[in-house]
Amino acid sequence: MSTNHAALVELLGPEASALLSYKATGFPRETLHLPGPDFIDRVVSQTDRTPNVLRNFHQILNTGRLAGTGYVSILPVDQGIEHSAGASFAPNPIYFDPENIVKLAIEGGCNAVASTLGVLGAVSRKYAHKIPFLVKLNHNEFLSYPNRYDQIMFGQVKQAFDMGATAIGATIYFGSDESTRQIQEVSAAFEKAHELGLVTVLWCYLRNSAFKTPDKDFHTAADLTGQANHLGVTIQADIIKQKLPTNNGGYNALKFGKTHKDVYAKLTPGDHPIELTRYQIANCYMGRSPLINSGGESKGATDLAEAVRTAVINKRAGGMGLISGRKAFQRPIAEGAKLLQTIQDVYLDKEITVA
Repeated sequence: MSTNHAALVELLGPEASALLSYKATGFPRETLHLPGPDFIDRVVSQTDRTPNVLRNFHQILNTGRLAGTGYVSILPVDQGIEHSAGASFAPNPIYFDPENIVKLAIEGGCNAVASTLGVLGAVSRKYAHKIPFLVKLNHNEFLSYPNRYDQIMFGQVKQAFDMGATAIGATIYFGSDESTRQIQEVSAAFEKAHELGLVTVLWCYLRNSAFKTPDKDFHTAADLTGQANHLGVTIQADIIKQKLPTNNGGYNALKFGKTHKDVYAKLTPGDHPIELTRYQIANCYMGRSPLINSGGESKGATDLAEAVRTAVINKRAGGMGLISGRKAFQRPIAEGAKLLQTIQDVYLDKEITVA
């Protein structure tokens, strides 16, 4: 059952008009390679990707409630490693069992389920042919004391291929001391994945204590995350996952790197969230490698409204969808599935157009 347009507008609250009626000017929509039913033929088929990659990408785009639209809704559950299993699954202990993670993705009508080598491998013979598997290969191991923040490889591309996966995923902490090694490791993994016909998805996250000042956290600045995206597509990520931008001007505030005044004066005018997100997409080769935004942490009662807001911004900016985990799996399956379907309803709603 779909959420109607009026209900989605109500969930947006006081921001509804500013988000739904905004017309972007930094990068006109006509300059973008937008998602659509023909995205594989129109965009991906022009690349050096093999027919097997095209087939697997096509499977992702034609699974679940958003099948045939060119948009995606992905359930990611790698938090058992990234945040500890206890912290992640104690609110809903059924998710200590990997099967329930996959069940939620199917019940929620998702295009794919993203999780660890162990989670997806534990149930691959039962489910790999029923929903596309996106195997996340590297993680921030969270048990060392004191905690370290480094993405290390937990598995190999061939293991993902052998279990019947459609795609692999990885994270790079751009800006960190370890990023140089991570870029080389992930680039090599993506090359192998493409040889085997798998789609590649990159979590393009920033991590450096200098990016956070007493006044503002620039880990989600449009200019810095945009450059992270640009590095991600350079190593041939087929899809870029990025946090929704919340501010701008990281280069100038932190006084490092190189930028240009037109980035702020012309390309991200007014710091509107749709303009900031569109700048992220522009850095994904103008959408040739599509952008999916993450749903963020679960805060309880406001989760549904926040998820809809993020989806509206992503869609109107020209993105391909949302990858939302904690908001969905830290509640009963029926409630989690409903939240995922409400996100999908934003992409099914023809009244919510690209700005």
